[in-house]
Amino acid sequence: MVNYIEAATAPAKNTGAIRLYGQDAFAGMRKACQLTARCLDELAAIVEPGVPTDVIDRFVFEFGMDHGAFPATLNYRGYMKSSCTSINHVVCHGIPNDKPLREGDIVNIDVTYVLGGWHGDSSRMYPVGEIKRSAERLLEVTYESLMRGIAAVHPGSRTGAIGEAIQTYAEAERCSVVRDFCGHGVGSLFHDSPNILHYGRASDGPELREGMIFTIEPMINLGKPHVKVLGDGWTAVTRDRSLSAQYEHTVGVTATGCEIFTLSPGGLDRPGLPPLQG
Repeated sequence: MVNYIEAATAPAKNTGAIRLYGQDAFAGMRKACQLTARCLDELAAIVEPGVPTDVIDRFVFEFGMDHGAFPATLNYRGYMKSSCTSINHVVCHGIPNDKPLREGDIVNIDVTYVLGGWHGDSSRMYPVGEIKRSAERLLEVTYESLMRGIAAVHPGSRTGAIGEAIQTYAEAERCSVVRDFCGHGVGSLFHDSPNILHYGRASDGPELREGMIFTIEPMINLGKPHVKVLGDGWTAVTRDRSLSAQYEHTVGVTATGCEIFTLSPGGLDRPGLPPLQG
């Protein structure tokens, strides 16, 4: 049985209950999430061939410090970086290092800032220079998968509606959906209930209720969905070494649908890709 709890009275840990946040929390999340979105906007001018991902990570740290925020990943369960940078066949949790990005790479940059006790969690894909059409298409399919998942969010639906919308579209485009990782509740905690699967049936999962806050972050592969985690305990890669992509937004359920907290203020939600039509 799924339990829901008013966030203001909930303990400061993940108990499995789903928190329902009020308007003050939504206001706090807007500030934290917009800071994250602004950082991701700035990174569009930094990502280019020859730039090591450590340079990106240092920018994320310094941008947060300059704005009174702390990167949630830094020192999280032993993770020692301020961001995740996942390149090409890396599905998620790629660790920044001194290896330069190369022309034709695609890289996901995942940033979470803690500002005023609220967690703003988002990621975007960045093409590095000129990329192949197959890579560009993967980015387009992945972004559209995210937005279709978000469009399924409204009170009375279930979390499975998000997964069904994503899976139906991605697989129709001859791509696969990673099963090993999922979206999650977020807000006053970095990772909270419920899990948001990116596959499934609309009848599955907890009911969506006004006040819920969570991430939707589909990982879509050009090849098969299977992944493995490398020996560092963090880096997840596709088993068949096919390209993988991910976009992530943090959303809050409203009375009529949802609010996307992490929308780019500069219109760079899919940097490097042609503008959407319509």
